[in-house]
Amino acid sequence: MNLLLVGCSFHETPIELRERLAFDGGNLPGALLELNSRFEYEAAILSTCNRVELYLARLTGSTPPDAELVTEFLADLHRIPLADLRRALYQRADADAVRHLFRVAASLDSLIVGEGQIAGQVRAAYETAQKLATAGSTLHALFQNALAAAKRVRTETGIARGHVSVSSVAVDYVRQVFGHFDDKTILVIGAGKMGELTLKHLRELKPHRILVTNRSPEKAAVVAQGCGGECVTWEQLDDALAQSDIVLSTTGAPEPIVGRKRFAAVLARRTGGAMVILDIAVPRDFDASIHDGDRVCLFNIDDLQRIREQTLRDRKKHIAPAEAIVEQHVKRFLQEWKRRRNAPFIAKLMQDFEARRKAIVTQLLARLNGKLSDEDKAYLEGAFRLLQNQFLHGPISALSEDPPGRHTLLEALGKLFRLEE
Repeated sequence: MNLLLVGCSFHETPIELRERLAFDGGNLPGALLELNSRFEYEAAILSTCNRVELYLARLTGSTPPDAELVTEFLADLHRIPLADLRRALYQRADADAVRHLFRVAASLDSLIVGEGQIAGQVRAAYETAQKLATAGSTLHALFQNALAAAKRVRTETGIARGHVSVSSVAVDYVRQVFGHFDDKTILVIGAGKMGELTLKHLRELKPHRILVTNRSPEKAAVVAQGCGGECVTWEQLDDALAQSDIVLSTTGAPEPIVGRKRFAAVLARRTGGAMVILDIAVPRDFDASIHDGDRVCLFNIDDLQRIREQTLRDRKKHIAPAEAIVEQHVKRFLQEWKRRRNAPFIAKLMQDFEARRKAIVTQLLARLNGKLSDEDKAYLEGAFRLLQNQFLHGPISALSEDPPGRHTLLEALGKLFRLEE
């Protein structure tokens, strides 16, 4: 197959080096075209925040890609000392490279097993190689089969079930409490980064109203403008709490801003149903004792992390079935590739034997002319054809088990039967 993978990932390479090796929309096309033209490789580049991998292929029978030359190419391109790269990069060839990409696409090699973005990133890498015409028959088959394996893993196992980011877990819980959101009010307290990310997910619920408050009116105005919300002064916090169904709090205050006594007064003014408070501030903004599991459901960052960890544990139960699916696709792909690789040779081998058989049978029938009936002639021809098929069955079957390597059974049979070009 002559397939080579050279790359690095979060497993062993620090983020500082991965950042220097990363490709973006600006330098990716040029690098891909350079690989393709300079080395005459089929080429595809997968570049994410957690990995940078170059996939290179050549047709069977040509010189395999040289990992050292690829490493030198990366060192020159990114201006990184060659010795540093040699220590950081891994290499996979042929079947190992196939298995690696299939596992990557199926999110079995991800930082968070089952995360959904990697299949899309693999698809984007393939589509870029398609667009730039650097992907040939080998990489077309490789990436298409990798994406097919990933799709089966996601649909036939529970490895992608549930969310594992704190913000997504928070919204998942809110969905469990409320059946609809077109009459709900969300209150945002503070303007932390985690809060902004969680608010982004909450906005997708399309609530009736979003209120934003902060000790700094300027910060509140920025957040409100970004989410289409309304500013509420810090002094109006209690009024806003009384009106709200969902509260997202992330102030970074050194001590709770809403104690038990203060919240009891707010609760007495409420006329609505359940209230969900997502207190993702550290230290916490709300006194933990206000949670009663009925009218008020209070979740802090540790609660959400525990839900996240449980989701990850549940996902791990599906790793073995997912690995089995990937292995099925790897074996199927390698068998199909061997069949495609060996087809021209097998055709030539059978053609050669067929010509020899016919020559011998023709000579034999000519010598026995007039001594055999038509039935005898047919039997004789059938016997020689059966001998030919039995003779070729062993070598042809063995080709399907021939592992990729420098000296293959294919080459040996070519020499044995004098079929070399």
